[in-house]
Amino acid sequence: MTPKLGEEIPELVKHPTTRQLVQYAGAQGDFYEIHYDQDFARSVGLPGVILHGLLKAAFLGQLVTDWLGDKGTLKTFEVSYRGIDQPGRPYRCRGRVTKVDGDQAELEIWGEDSDGNKTTVGSATVSMKE
Repeated sequence: MTPKLGEEIPELVKHPTTRQLVQYAGAQGDFYEIHYDQDFARSVGLPGVILHGLLKAAFLGQLVTDWLGDKGTLKTFEVSYRGIDQPGRPYRCRGRVTKVDGDQAELEIWGEDSDGNKTTVGSATVSMKE
């Protein structure tokens, strides 16, 4: 697999639920009430419970590793959070190849809310096997 400059990564659509947020909180140890208590989340000015930032990062990591399969290795990965996402709404993970240098490729990756707003943006570097 040789990525091409501008190539789009096949999108990954996740459908997070409040139950998944509770399970993630237990696995990760982040029990901040904004991730599972609707009343508390609203009391601090949020529209309701919101996804954990690191869960959104994990979804974007899955986007890249699903695309790579066993044909490459994820070398670097970073994201920045630009907006909130809520359970019960699709979270679209997307990406594209922004640079190819030999067996290395750089990717632009992002997560979109159900309105198409980029709520998480980032980048990744991958190494491709011959």
